[in-house]
Amino acid sequence: MGSGIAQVAATSGCMVKLYDTCQNALDKSKAALEKVLLRLIEKGRINSDEKNRIQNNITYVNSLKDLSDSNLTIEAIVENLNIKQKVFSELESYVSDDCIIASNTSSLSIASIASSLKKPERCIGIHFFNPAPLMRLVEVIPAIQTSEEVLEKTVSTIKDWKKTVAIAKDTPGFIVNRVARPFYGEALRIYEEGIASFQEIDSAMKTLGGFRMGPFQLMDFIGNDVNYTVTETVYNAFYQDPRYKPSFTQQRLSEAGYLGRKTGKGYYDYINNAIASDSEEPHDDKLSDLIFNRILTMLINEAADALFWNIASAEDIDNAMTKGVNYPKGLLAWADEKGITWCVEKMDELYNEYHEDRYRCSPLLRKMKRENNTFFK
Repeated sequence: MGSGIAQVAATSGCMVKLYDTCQNALDKSKAALEKVLLRLIEKGRINSDEKNRIQNNITYVNSLKDLSDSNLTIEAIVENLNIKQKVFSELESYVSDDCIIASNTSSLSIASIASSLKKPERCIGIHFFNPAPLMRLVEVIPAIQTSEEVLEKTVSTIKDWKKTVAIAKDTPGFIVNRVARPFYGEALRIYEEGIASFQEIDSAMKTLGGFRMGPFQLMDFIGNDVNYTVTETVYNAFYQDPRYKPSFTQQRLSEAGYLGRKTGKGYYDYINNAIASDSEEPHDDKLSDLIFNRILTMLINEAADALFWNIASAEDIDNAMTKGVNYPKGLLAWADEKGITWCVEKMDELYNEYHEDRYRCSPLLRKMKRENNTFFK
């Protein structure tokens, strides 16, 4: 991720220093960038002069002191709060008072990270999506300590890097990793109830929903260890809200080392090429509808609740999902298309079936139904 962010900044004309304590990691990053740029030349997207310009804009360093002249630093290390705080505290002793110190964390509190600084107002979250050079969205997350000037400078810089900015409140998962939880969690719930197989669920979401990958294919792509950890982090951060409850199925796969593509086996067996087949579709149209409508309803409800709690604007929420994780439509726009009444009725059907708080309807959806309103005029 750090290498990808460096490529983005260097391509936009910034002078970049890429830091790592391990020289081997820096060497691998430099070699990987060479391969990426050569592929871009082959595709006709850049020429040799552009390749050299980008490479010359990046210097590889293994001491934090080498970052002393930076105007902006972006940390992309392990998701451990104590380690991040230690690095931030040390980094602050080397950079100028005007340097913005940002974190690429996907789930940790920006306020907690900022608290390690003597000038916490300089800290902000800048969350890229993988691969950073290709994904258009960047979530910008100001902490309660972040100054307005730092927020404005950050947004301006990221836009200069030709990225779409979505400003999010400093809450667990920000926008994408919060709103996307039902895509995985409800798919797992449907499987655990014995309603449908991995293949049937994936096929329904791709065929009816237009998603590029089904939930289980995507979890295998991300890594079941990573996806489970994010789910567990969000669940605990929201005081064990049942909407974010992790799955025993995914936990057991993680414990067994069945992490997905990177280990050759996850929900699907990649070693023996027994991967999900697009031809293996549910034969029952009712089953497909049930799967798609249930997962979509939960996604819409989560997006509506994010808006209800002022996590982000409606535009930023929909931009986050289409440009951050390639959803075929913005979820709030999808809600308008399906109809707010439909959304409320589907949520109520689930709640009446299970009587679990997991299926509570967002107050915003209920209010919009009463007022006959839509998210976008």
